[in-house]
Amino acid sequence: MTTLTILPAGITFDAPAGTTLLQAIKDAGAAIISKCGGKAECGACHLYVQEGRKSLSKVQRKENEALDAIIGVSSKSRLACQTTLGEEPVTIELLSFV
Repeated sequence: MTTLTILPAGITFDAPAGTTLLQAIKDAGAAIISKCGGKAECGACHLYVQEGRKSLSKVQRKENEALDAIIGVSSKSRLACQTTLGEEPVTIELLSFV
């Protein structure tokens, strides 16, 4: 299990390691958009990882290509549908401009 903190809602939730951020966010009851069903095609689940980036899965080619097409991407950007939780606590920020 790992502790996921979701900003700006201030939700803290324990999620199993190996769970995608998208699923963990939904399980925590936070609102997130995913138009493509988790296939890294829409970019709607774009978020910022504020803390714990090293605990997350590495960015794969498909995610990297999708991020390249999104406005507002930074070094903290990830797609929730493509990111898997590790064992360490993670803090994310859901974006309001998606």
